[in-house]
This record gives sequence, structure tokens and C-alpha cells, in this order.
Amino acid sequence: MRPRVTLVLAVVAILVGGGILVPAAFAKLSSGEGPSGPGGIGGGTQVPAPTPTAPPPPTLAAGPVSVDFSGEFFSWALLDRSTGAISGSPNLASTSTTESMIKAWIVSDYLRQLGDRKPPADRLDDASRAIRNSDDEATDSVYAAAGGSYRVPPGGQPGPVIGRAIRICGLTDTKRGDVPKYEGWWSFTRMSSRDAVRLGDCIADGKAAGPKWTRWVLNEMAHVEGSVLEQRERAGGGRWGIVDGLPASIKSQGPVHIKNGWTRLAYDGNWHVNCLAMTEKWSLAVMMRYSSRTSLSYGSKVCASVASQLVTPLPGAALNVPQQPVGKL
Repeated sequence: MRPRVTLVLAVVAILVGGGILVPAAFAKLSSGEGPSGPGGIGGGTQVPAPTPTAPPPPTLAAGPVSVDFSGEFFSWALLDRSTGAISGSPNLASTSTTESMIKAWIVSDYLRQLGDRKPPADRLDDASRAIRNSDDEATDSVYAAAGGSYRVPPGGQPGPVIGRAIRICGLTDTKRGDVPKYEGWWSFTRMSSRDAVRLGDCIADGKAAGPKWTRWVLNEMAHVEGSVLEQRERAGGGRWGIVDGLPASIKSQGPVHIKNGWTRLAYDGNWHVNCLAMTEKWSLAVMMRYSSRTSLSYGSKVCASVASQLVTPLPGAALNVPQQPVGKL
């Protein structure tokens, strides 16, 4: 009997001991002191969650654009200045007259030719007014000093000022204007939106104005003055369009350099409106022709709408482009 009793007592002791040891072992593992050590299996150490990566700052990038445009011609192009890639509307190689948009080149071309020399004070003032105030008379002064004239160039070629833009900035679609009696005029130069963004990039990267004067030109373009309601026939407000479609998160990253062009022309009964803007990251141009019985503000809103739709990574909501009644300015 004694061996059997001893065996029974031994089994009971093992079971009781096991019942005691299992919870104790579980508690020990749960405290992080198990065989895996701190942070091991069953350990109490939490694995830190990865730090979320901040999204890149907003910019403009290639994307779809939808504008309910009412007019004869509408084209846009966007150049990524880090890659040189150009995107835009299917007709981005089609041309329209540059109007005052070309003034930024005329000023740049004149200043580049000076090298390290400083222009007369009144000529530098003309250069400033040509960009900031879109003053035509001031532009004519700088254009003549750069070697331009209103004489019709021979053989259908653009004059020397525009010819240098084509050569220096690698323009492929730009040519002399073809409106009778106005062939030699800088404002009637024909340019595509694709060439316009190339021109903007050429000004921004320093090829247009050269090392001494590029910063000066860009500063003038960043301080264009006047609202769309302040435009006049030969001078006036030019701070509107693309810049109005950019969110504060883009404008706060650095200056936006702009030069718009606009003229209500009798020969075809249209407004010719162009918007050009560039930053360190991109160059954007919008060009259009629409009824002169509509307002300039209509074209301004089209330019803003294109810019707003290209904002990324934040979605840019298209601005409402109203269809204005005919005859109402």
C-alpha cells in the first residue's frame, strides 16, 4: 500500500505544482522577462509606429484641364523646370499674337547686351515700366535700344530682337506676325503656348538677361502692378490671371514671376489674351482669343482656372468661368 500511496501523492504534487508554475511562468513572460528578453515574444515593449512622411509641398504638375471656353482659340502649356518636360492642350504648338507678354523678353534682350554696363537711368526706368506697368511707350524705347524696329524684316523673317529669342531660348513655333501693316510690330509676333513656357524658363534660368540682370528682371516680374479693372489701351494693370489661381501654399514658397498680354483688336473682333507665369519649379502659359464684346476679366478667369486645376498634390478646384452676356464689358 505504501508505494501506491507514495505514487499517488507524487502525481498530485506534480499536478498542483504545475498549476502553480504555469500561471507564474505566464506572468513572468507577460512582464517581458521571458526567454526572448525585453521586447521578445510576449514582451511588454511596444514597437514604435513609423513616423508619417510629410507630403511634398504643392506645385503645378501635368494633369487634365477642363474649361468651358467660349471663343476662337484656347491653348495652354506647362513646363516642368526640373525635367524640361512640357505638357498641355492638344494644340500647344498652335500660335497666337504675343501682345504684351513679349515685353519681358524685350527687356531681357536689351539688358543682356549691356553685359556689366549700366543703362541710362531713364532707360532702366522704361524697362521697369515695360514689365511692371506694361507701358507700351516705355517698351518701344527699350525695343529700339535692343536693335528692334517697326520696319518689315526681309524674307518673312522675324526682326533681330525676336530672332534672338528663337535662337537663345530654343523656340520652335515663333515667327513674325502676319497681320498686314503690322508685320514688324513686337506685339504681333506669333508664338505658341509651348514656346511661351520655354521663353519663361529661358528668362528664369538666366539665358535671356544674362548673369548680371536676371535677378533684376525676375524682381520686376514679381512686382507687376494693377488689377484687371485697371487696364488701359497702352498701359495698365497686369497682375491677374494665373497668379489668381494659385493657392497660398504655392505662393508662400517663393515669388511668382508673371507677364500678361492683352489687346482688344479690331481686325478680327477678338480679345487676344495671354498669361505667363513661372517659379523655380515650373513655367505655365495660357493663350486665347475670344469676342471683344466680352470682358478682359473673362480671360483672366480662364487663366486662373487652368492654374488651379494643375495644383498637386492637393486637388485644385476649377474656378467658375462665367459666360458673360454679349455686349457687356
